[in-house]
Amino acid sequence: MVSAALPWLEAPLARTLANARAHHALLVHGPAGVGQLVFALELARAWLCEHPAAQRGGLACGQCRSCHLVDERSHPDLRLIVPEAQRAEAGLPEDSAATEDSGGGSKKTRKPSRAILIDQIRAALDFSALTAARGAHKVVIVYPAEALNPIAANALLKTLEEPPGAMRFVLASGDAQALLPTIRSRCQPVALVAPARDEALAWLRGQGVTEPEPLLDACGGQPLRALELQRAGLDAAAWRQFPQWIARGDSAAVASWPLPVLLDALQKLCHDHALATLGAPGRYFADLGRPALGAGLDRLTEAAAWLRAQTRHADHPWSAALATEALVQGTRARLMPGP
Repeated sequence: MVSAALPWLEAPLARTLANARAHHALLVHGPAGVGQLVFALELARAWLCEHPAAQRGGLACGQCRSCHLVDERSHPDLRLIVPEAQRAEAGLPEDSAATEDSGGGSKKTRKPSRAILIDQIRAALDFSALTAARGAHKVVIVYPAEALNPIAANALLKTLEEPPGAMRFVLASGDAQALLPTIRSRCQPVALVAPARDEALAWLRGQGVTEPEPLLDACGGQPLRALELQRAGLDAAAWRQFPQWIARGDSAAVASWPLPVLLDALQKLCHDHALATLGAPGRYFADLGRPALGAGLDRLTEAAAWLRAQTRHADHPWSAALATEALVQGTRARLMPGP
């Protein structure tokens, strides 16, 4: 049950199930890291559950065959549309059709796509035209909806205007403003908010995070992101030492960090150094104090712009060790005081 997994979603889930009967498309939105995908899957479980709704209070029973099929991502009346790069995050197997080379069957060396492409939407629309296999409803989940490329978004828009039969769409997004206004206007909005700090900390402790406060601060109060940091090998001690590691140019200390995590941490460090320069407290790093590297706002702004430019290389299949060294030394050089 969602109340056990992410307790802050229990109340909005109950409200949504009670009020969404007349709507064929929902836009579940809120800050990234609060559980949009979990919420969307719980909606699908409830709609596809085979036990009478009156006997389970509208929520999924969690016991029937349909509920188990949703959990396994194999329900014939559910389609989960995600970018190729996020299939593992969504609990989906690798898409062999997307990774095999059309010539000899060998895998491509390209990066997995981070966009939702037109072929994926076409497949979902073909699915929507079929008769439900196990019950009265079919469900399509699109996550994250802001990953729809323009062609795919326009293809989906046509179906949202005239949905077939008992079809329900759930668009889950961490950046709803990035969606086409016409898509937003055709969906019932469901807003999710980050849990209260005490609730988030209690949940993180329950997940085995022994000192969750620094990690929760590092993620702007988003508990799922904080848990991802822990599972990536970061703990509170590492986060506290990170500013000193960068000041020393110690790339070995962060050698095991995934490149996207390292880039995000470096950007947050620049942000907090800028706040410290202005005499304001840091948002992500407690007790940062004055800028340890002595950089002024001009150099901090330059460093932040340089890091933003590096984000497009975060998943590049070159040497991770060389990339880590370049990021650490490049950031340190840009934060050092001028001659």
